[in-house]
Amino acid sequence: MDRRERHLRLLTDTIEAVNSTLDLEQVLAQVASKVAVALDADACFVYLFDERSGELVLRATHGTRVERMTQRPRMRPGEGITGSAALERGPVMIASQANADPRFKTFANLVEDQYESILAVPILARGERLEGALNVRTREPRVFSEDEIDLLLAIAAQVAQSIEHAKLYAEAQRRVQELEALARISKAVSESLYMEESLEEIVKTTVDALSATGAALVLEDGSVAWPEGRADAYAIRQPLTWRGRPIGELVADRATPFTEHDRGLLASIAQQAAVALEHGRAVMRGVLAQEIHHRVKNNLQTVASLLRLQSRDDTVDPRKALGDSVNRILAIAAVHEVLTEQRDEEVDLADLLDRLRAMLIQDVGVGREITVDFEPVLLPGTRATALALVFSELVGNALEHGGAHIKATLGVSDGEVLLAVIDDGPGLAPEPRRGTGLSIVRALVRDELRGSLELISDAGMRAEVRFPA
Repeated sequence: MDRRERHLRLLTDTIEAVNSTLDLEQVLAQVASKVAVALDADACFVYLFDERSGELVLRATHGTRVERMTQRPRMRPGEGITGSAALERGPVMIASQANADPRFKTFANLVEDQYESILAVPILARGERLEGALNVRTREPRVFSEDEIDLLLAIAAQVAQSIEHAKLYAEAQRRVQELEALARISKAVSESLYMEESLEEIVKTTVDALSATGAALVLEDGSVAWPEGRADAYAIRQPLTWRGRPIGELVADRATPFTEHDRGLLASIAQQAAVALEHGRAVMRGVLAQEIHHRVKNNLQTVASLLRLQSRDDTVDPRKALGDSVNRILAIAAVHEVLTEQRDEEVDLADLLDRLRAMLIQDVGVGREITVDFEPVLLPGTRATALALVFSELVGNALEHGGAHIKATLGVSDGEVLLAVIDDGPGLAPEPRRGTGLSIVRALVRDELRGSLELISDAGMRAEVRFPA
């Protein structure tokens, strides 16, 4: 009678433990302890079935050193005595010398050979689906009664119910986390004015939502943008598509395998990332278009001013005037081309002036050469246009009036940019002519570059332009 009361009390306590919390680890720990005490067993082991790996994983124990183990014991259904109970969907009992049974499975970090008897039962949800298995053990030989076997099966059924409830709760929690993650991403995309901020927030949210060790957004050219954390053993890659066109991918890494739920969440995040990326690019295209229109308008105004200035000079041959105007327009076009290629607000003067040199020398006859010594110097687009015109005029003047050898230098000294064009020609005439070209150079140096122009005639001609860097 006392034993029946203990068994009834055990069943009642199990039901109470199952209904007291949705924390599965806590429920399993209570079940392992109460079962071992009520059945006068020396140990109780509770395994849960991992559907992803197809293995039974030890999750709770009483009477053993599981808390000091570094790796949880695992077995497939059919392996070991407990695995046999899981595979056969029924109880398995060995009254003595359980470790001598051919089905016995040994774990290096789990001491089990001290137990003589074992009673193992499956944990079945609704009598069919395998959720795990549990066993009780004694150090002395023991034959478990039918009542004890039925009791352990009843407890296993209650544990199965608890597992189902815990899974539903975990699923609900996961859904809440997913919605919170998507809400954070949506807010970042809608509120941020900068694409970089939106995509950085998306990558960080990916790490948090998937418990990942790292994540990154990879663009379609393969370049890694906005990385976060570090790579790990398992990785998933979710393509980013916009109107059927691939525009990149979102990558996440972690130490454990990803589930189908994880993949679904990453797909949802990737959709938001694609929207943010394309939206940011559209904004940048709009800004770039405005900037290009602004530059073109300014360049056309400069061309018009140069043509007006040229038209006032009645002493220049019309054919030469037209050629000079063409070179000036090409100089402006070279600046515009460099700005477009570099997609930056600053121009590398060394690159720009070398392009102009190649353009100016191509129509010159044999025996003329232009050597250059250019240091890297960056200048904003508007000032670069002015310097390009100055360089074009000075080199054109040297080609027309100078000797066979022309040298151009560019550098920075004491906070000033120095451009020099030198030739070995006859130098300045006693009364230097004041043509349209020199008038343009003086005006650009004075008004646009805020600098100075100096013409030096000493065994040739040296034109120096200085302006603040």
